[in-house]
Amino acid sequence: MIDLPIVLDLEASGFGRGSYPIEVGLAMDDAHAHLIAHLIKPFDHWTHWQESAENIHGIPRDQLLLEGKDPSYVADELNSLLRGKTVYSDGWGVDRSWLALLFHETGIYQGFKMDSIFSLLSEDQLENWNDNKAKVLELTGMQLHRAGTDALIIQQTYLYTVNKAGFDESLARLRVV
Repeated sequence: MIDLPIVLDLEASGFGRGSYPIEVGLAMDDAHAHLIAHLIKPFDHWTHWQESAENIHGIPRDQLLLEGKDPSYVADELNSLLRGKTVYSDGWGVDRSWLALLFHETGIYQGFKMDSIFSLLSEDQLENWNDNKAKVLELTGMQLHRAGTDALIIQQTYLYTVNKAGFDESLARLRVV
């Protein structure tokens, strides 16, 4: 059995300057047991909002205000689960920025590292990533653009890319829609 990387994904209020994290998803290294997702209640000064981003992730700002967890709670929860570990993302550049903003704004030290999932792959595996991701989506029926599901899709694409037999074994237990 292959060791699964811990995968973190974020959804945000928009694209680029002024955007902030609105949802964090985490697929732990025992993905079948631990898939964590939290909506994040924006700070009062986090006002940037792009409808084009909302059209992709489908999370209205009002939902964040009603159901979102306090940013400090989310940062503490991430540290509790991930302290001293490395997590991986397929959007390392933007996810790292949004994660850094979350920790900076809460005044909480980030006790874990983030790296690109692509750093774990060979050149051949990198070339097949997008095709493999499409195949994982087809086989699982999962939909993109919610942080928890995206984290699991990235993790399962990694597994499919490096060990198709291991993916086939996990598929029987996975079936997320």
